[in-house]
Amino acid sequence: MRTADFDYELPAHFIAQVPLERRDQSRLFILNRQSGIIEHAMFMDLGNYLKAGDVLVVNETRVIPGRLFARKIPGGGRVEILLLRKRDERTWEALVGGKGLTMGKQIQVESSKPGEQTPLGEIIEVLDGSERLILFDRSVESFFPDIGHVPLPPYIHNRLDDPERYQTVYAKNSGSAAAPTAGLHFTPQLIDQLIIQGILFATVTLHVGLDTFAPVNEVDPLEHKIHSEWCQIAPTAVERINQARNSRGRVIAVGTTSVRTLESATENGRIKAFEGPTNLFILPGYKFRMVDAMITNFHLPRSTLIMLVSAFAGREKVMHAYEIAKQSNYRFYSFGDAMLII
Repeated sequence: MRTADFDYELPAHFIAQVPLERRDQSRLFILNRQSGIIEHAMFMDLGNYLKAGDVLVVNETRVIPGRLFARKIPGGGRVEILLLRKRDERTWEALVGGKGLTMGKQIQVESSKPGEQTPLGEIIEVLDGSERLILFDRSVESFFPDIGHVPLPPYIHNRLDDPERYQTVYAKNSGSAAAPTAGLHFTPQLIDQLIIQGILFATVTLHVGLDTFAPVNEVDPLEHKIHSEWCQIAPTAVERINQARNSRGRVIAVGTTSVRTLESATENGRIKAFEGPTNLFILPGYKFRMVDAMITNFHLPRSTLIMLVSAFAGREKVMHAYEIAKQSNYRFYSFGDAMLII
């Protein structure tokens, strides 16, 4: 197995730059992982491929408006900050853009409100690359409505007029640097329709880091170090999932984040309540313990996500499906279309 095995060409025009007007109007690519049979549908027709007693496991994480602008003190040079992970009430791991951001450098966060007393940060540790550990003189989160911007993936170049379109309709628990994009296709109406049909819903939380977009640069993917992400599955979700399994329903993960949470919380064929970091790296050869089907978007080449999907459906089937998707003009990546693997 080589990282190059998960590479494919994708001309830029396939990358969706804006979300559709209606979330559930995206297309749905159905791949049967046993037979390899492919079907094409609309996401709003998802219920046609589910049955009463199935449980959809969704990630309730919410993207924080963690893109901030600041000025160096002294000097006033412009700095861009992207908050990644919260260490404690005032300390954050962050990506920084700007020169001379060494240990001890102070940065004053800018605000849209003239004269507002905004947080002052100090770089207290230089981490890998452009990552820094920043200690602020007060909580940053209370200032998010005035100073924060929702970050978009690096391959999206268009401005997003409504930041809520980069949140799922069920987003609840703030903490992500990126959205769990498989869930962006759901609408409240579709969720109600599925519940009436007898489909169950269970919720988990995994706070997504920007490493989700990072390509695997090592020749051998086994040498790639995957960063840990915090996740949680509560006893109520475990009970709902067990309810589905006891009635022979399928556990259908909405997104790779839900997959990793479910698999991290499963031991000896049983799922348990879980809270903590996971660095589970799923590659072909992995034996899935809990997930029976998955809804996911089309992923970047050479990424840990396309490797996870290949582990679930088979690399050859996935790479063939991606070629069919391109031939059929599917939209790729965060604001793109969806795939249901059954």
